Amino acid sequence: QVQLVESGGGLVQDGGSLTLSCAASGGTFSITIMGWYRQTPGKQRELVASISSGGRIKYADSVKGRFTIARDNVQNTVSLQMNSLKPEDTAVYYCVKISQFGTPYDWGQGTQVTVSS
Repeated sequence: QVQLVESGGGLVQDGGSLTLSCAASGGTFSITIMGWYRQTPGKQRELVASISSGGRIKYADSVKGRFTIARDNVQNTVSLQMNSLKPEDTAVYYCVKISQFGTPYDWGQGTQVTVSS
């Protein structure tokens, strides 16, 4: 059974930084596209960043230059370094596995990130 466990969320001031981590167990992490989604109430979940097994990275335009995704295929972890945080980054962030067709599956439980102005 695949498990994705996020950590690192919290409350931070406008302009601050946070790092989210996701530990994966089960499945074949090293060959899986991993990503981070976020969701705010009343809005659809948004892909924030993804990273392929070979290190190909994509970012949402709203976070380019501020967020950095990375993975460790030995430790089976994926992280999201978030700098220059803005109030509009406030959301629940989910670690996900993403299919080769871009479809997210196997979601973590989510971690709350709140950026105060």
